[in-house]
Amino acid sequence: MRLARPWPLRELARDLRQGRTTPEAASKRASARIAETEADLHAWVERTAFLPGVGGPLGGVPLGVKDIIDLAGVPTRCGSVLRADIAPATSDAAIVTAWRAAGAVPLGKTVTTEFAFFAPGTTRNPAAPGHTPGGSSSGSAAAVASGQVPLALGSQTAGSVTRPASYCGVASLVMSHGRYPVTGVTGLSPSLDSHGVFAATVSDLAIAWSALTADPGLEPRPPRILVWSADALDVVEAPMRQAVTQAAKRLREAGATVSAFLDERLMADLTDAHPVVMAYEAARERAAELAVAERLSAPLAQLLRTGAATSFDEYESARATIADGAARLAEVFDSCDVVLGPAAPGAAPRGLKATGNPVLSRGWQALGLPVIALPGFTDPAGLPLGLQLVGRRGGEAELLGHACWAERVLAGDSW
Repeated sequence: MRLARPWPLRELARDLRQGRTTPEAASKRASARIAETEADLHAWVERTAFLPGVGGPLGGVPLGVKDIIDLAGVPTRCGSVLRADIAPATSDAAIVTAWRAAGAVPLGKTVTTEFAFFAPGTTRNPAAPGHTPGGSSSGSAAAVASGQVPLALGSQTAGSVTRPASYCGVASLVMSHGRYPVTGVTGLSPSLDSHGVFAATVSDLAIAWSALTADPGLEPRPPRILVWSADALDVVEAPMRQAVTQAAKRLREAGATVSAFLDERLMADLTDAHPVVMAYEAARERAAELAVAERLSAPLAQLLRTGAATSFDEYESARATIADGAARLAEVFDSCDVVLGPAAPGAAPRGLKATGNPVLSRGWQALGLPVIALPGFTDPAGLPLGLQLVGRRGGEAELLGHACWAERVLAGDSW
């Protein structure tokens, strides 16, 4: 059985809109695919009964919800033994309310790593069996990659959306920090936590975004691109480096203006500042869990203890580095529309005991910028390689327009 078989949102949304299918039929299709694949994938924590939506442009599209996000009537267990017996949430998180208003119908909760940090959950990678699906939104990425649902919610504090999308071969959008409230979300770091969403393709993400925001978006067009090599971080593997180079070449040939992103030191500094802020804020946000650190996984316990030992001056210094970086990046975006770079060091690492390295997302996440993971490349073994496109803060619609254009070019479609 083929596990990687994404369900295009575009086709389903069209069929729902034109009456060729119904929300009930879409839910049954999702349930059938889950029944067919879940024993191999373990993407879900808990399923919910189908409840008709309230209308909206998505009109009954099945939705997965990461299990740090409240869904009324379902416990938010956050992948932790500490929450094994927690009572069901009494209301939806604000972001779930927004997606329901757009017409999406939650089908249940998807697996997360422990409190959205590094301890792996149970999920397998449908595109690369035996390799990690990434973290922490692993269940949502796998649910979309396998076609269990066409849309699923995630969250990103370091690389928890971009990395699993790249590893599982699907598209994702990390929203600008603060774009929607995080009410009802169990977070780690208030100044870094951002909402995310997964779909089969970038064009599917654009449909979902337009439904969520009522913004029709921009017409796809050739952008001005800066290519970030990430050389200063010294982690990018040869196949990923080749994918970025090939993409830049093909986009230039199709009409984009392509130049090199030269301020490698800036991204290295931001990458160093990110974990300081994350640890300091996590120790305070998750103080109750820190008090029982012996019951946490070793990586999470270490994060919280490191954060507790971080001084306010160290935290403020890291925040100042990020503020300076934001000002410098604003000047960079005066001369470009998007930054193109590797979404992860390479393909998904073999094994299920770790979730891979988020280092290539840390700098961008520190700045709170919107990021799209663009699927389509593979390494010599056929494993997915995702690229990332970074846009201006608050510029999701613009970023999606440029990413749709890039997706079509890289797929070989003509304009």
